[in-house]
Amino acid sequence: MQQLSKLTSKFQATIPLAVRRVLGLKPGDAVVFEIEDDKVMVRRATPLDREYAKALEGTLTEWLSKEDDEAYREL
Repeated sequence: MQQLSKLTSKFQATIPLAVRRVLGLKPGDAVVFEIEDDKVMVRRATPLDREYAKALEGTLTEWLSKEDDEAYREL
């Protein structure tokens, strides 16, 4: 089954109802995008995903400048 969602000018998309149901998503839930070659899979984030992201947070300070905020604001 395929589901379609259109990107906004800020590159945001609504997750279709069928996908939300399959993943059991509710407002406030986080999702993970897994990229392999030219394919992207989306799944519900787990506590381990959040722990991993939190662990990396302190190593990414090199991109915390005002210039970076401006350059990546629309992403």
